[in-house]
Amino acid sequence: MELDVGWLMIIIGLGLLIVEAAQPGFFVAVPGTTLIVLGVITLLIPEVAQDYAPAIIVITALVSSIITITFYRKIAPGQKPQTTSMDILAGKNGVVVKTVHPGSISGKIEIGNQIWSATSDSVIEEGKKVIVINSEGVHLRVKEEM
Repeated sequence: MELDVGWLMIIIGLGLLIVEAAQPGFFVAVPGTTLIVLGVITLLIPEVAQDYAPAIIVITALVSSIITITFYRKIAPGQKPQTTSMDILAGKNGVVVKTVHPGSISGKIEIGNQIWSATSDSVIEEGKKVIVINSEGVHLRVKEEM
């Protein structure tokens, strides 16, 4: 009977590893590895598996979790989300894509590949280069670059 259970655990564990290989990040490598280790121990040393199964499961799960997490961090390192705070735009250069008027935020400037609403103390025509003075609410205050 123990031989059947051992082989069943190995087969299910291999199945889970195949699923993990086909769908990375599904995180079934840990239970798959745990089942394989417990199945092999059940086949080779049934007394140990019977007496120490909970300890074997916990230790194997911890070790395989650490290895799996380390592996995934290496193949897909975390990235900071790509967001731009308006506060860091002060001093940046841009180009007017829609005429900027004093007292209005209908003007648009492009900084990098992003379009921002802008205002200024004077009219700045399309195509002119500007520099960001600061951010005010939901728009930028700019001045024409000299």
